[in-house]
Amino acid sequence: MKKTLAALAGLALTAMLSIANAQHSDKQTKEDIQRHRAMAAAHEAAAKCLESGKKEDVCMKDLQASCKGLAVGKYCGMKHAH
Repeated sequence: MKKTLAALAGLALTAMLSIANAQHSDKQTKEDIQRHRAMAAAHEAAAKCLESGKKEDVCMKDLQASCKGLAVGKYCGMKHAH
């Protein structure tokens, strides 16, 4: 019984910390907005690159360079199916 109670208390504490950590300050929210706009601009540039007839690997390399430090992963925070 004590182990179950301890486990439930630990779970509740973890949930509370997760909720508290999910909230952003105004400054963090503004920084997130700027990052999203920068990622959107990088993706728009990648779309224009593809429209211009350049090969996908060239456009992806440009996208990766534009997104360095902005998003997680090599697809600038987005990946879609082909």
